Amino acid sequence: MASTSKNSASFGPALRLGVLGGGQLGRMMIQSAVDFDARVEVMDPSLDAPCRYLTHRFVHGDLQDANAVEAFGKGLDCLTIEIEHVSVEGLRRLEKQGVRVIPKPDHLAIIQDKGLQKQFFAQHGIPTSPFQLIDDARQVGAMGFPIVQKMRKGGYDGKGVKVLKTADDSAQAFEVPSVLEEAVSINKELSVIVARNSAGDIQCFPVVEAVFDPEANLVDYLIAPANISLEEAQTAERIAIQVAECMAFEGLLAVELFLDNGGQILVNEVAPRTHNSGHHTIEANVTSQFEQHLRTVLDLPLGSTAPVHAVGAMVNVVGGADAHGIPDYFGIDVALTTEGVHPHLYGKSRVKPFRKMGHVTITGETREEVLDRMMRIREQLAVEGKPAPGDLSKAAEH
Repeated sequence: MASTSKNSASFGPALRLGVLGGGQLGRMMIQSAVDFDARVEVMDPSLDAPCRYLTHRFVHGDLQDANAVEAFGKGLDCLTIEIEHVSVEGLRRLEKQGVRVIPKPDHLAIIQDKGLQKQFFAQHGIPTSPFQLIDDARQVGAMGFPIVQKMRKGGYDGKGVKVLKTADDSAQAFEVPSVLEEAVSINKELSVIVARNSAGDIQCFPVVEAVFDPEANLVDYLIAPANISLEEAQTAERIAIQVAECMAFEGLLAVELFLDNGGQILVNEVAPRTHNSGHHTIEANVTSQFEQHLRTVLDLPLGSTAPVHAVGAMVNVVGGADAHGIPDYFGIDVALTTEGVHPHLYGKSRVKPFRKMGHVTITGETREEVLDRMMRIREQLAVEGKPAPGDLSKAAEH
């Protein structure tokens, strides 16, 4: 297979592909990289990262340390990420040394900072909720209430976000530079995953509809295609493409959207990597989001995003509210014996409350069929914690 780009990366057993981050997204990326016979090397701050024993080389290091990132990436053919909280400076140094870095460091610099993200949307006429940037908690009342406060840097999986409904909630506000957003009257939460390669070719996956767990502030489940009108779906895709093209983005971009109660579609935020809202594509689409991401990194032609089943869905498998210790999974046997259902466990050695431990995909030919299966399986799925053998002996001493 040959790329249409002049800067095509050769691939095969000689190709060294580096990944910053060794969590579940990197783990699933490795599964796709095997098909391209690429040698994957991973750096992660945790010695117990899910990717550790699946990679040709594992480096224990700080992803936000420019020197550590540069040292890891030297000599690699390509470098990508599975988490955006990495050193942009380290990536810029590697790019100057000839390493192909996807996504581009300049794009990461914008996306890492939710304030810069919102300013980018405003500057390019991309629909988003009204916002204001603040330096500290004393300014949280600047827009009135209700508002959503987001830390400009460091948030993920619902962390770094607070909903402040009245002035009385100001005491809970973050004390760091933040974005204040006017609270949106949300009808549906949507997502579009769009890929763009160096030639400017673009492919979108069908629009996804996500339902959030209010306690965990994480996606509970999702279904594709979203239950919206054709016009709304076309608008969502057009906006996602607009974001990618205005940024001249290269890679895979997850564009999270709100459909408000007035029928307007607004960009919430974006992630420059594979995303929770695209996990169903492993079984539901011709090309998974992980393979598509790798195609952009290796500068290969984009794959088809056409569905192979009329409907695809996903349920996140997360730790229970009081779960600590060695993971103890429940309901996986039900998933394994149900038609059109496929579990994916992330290989995490410890469970914590609401920690993502895996997901289950569900495929079928009608929305009703898939929703029915999903809801039945969702009721069975759980992850609790049990003590390690050493913990049991220590408990006995007391």
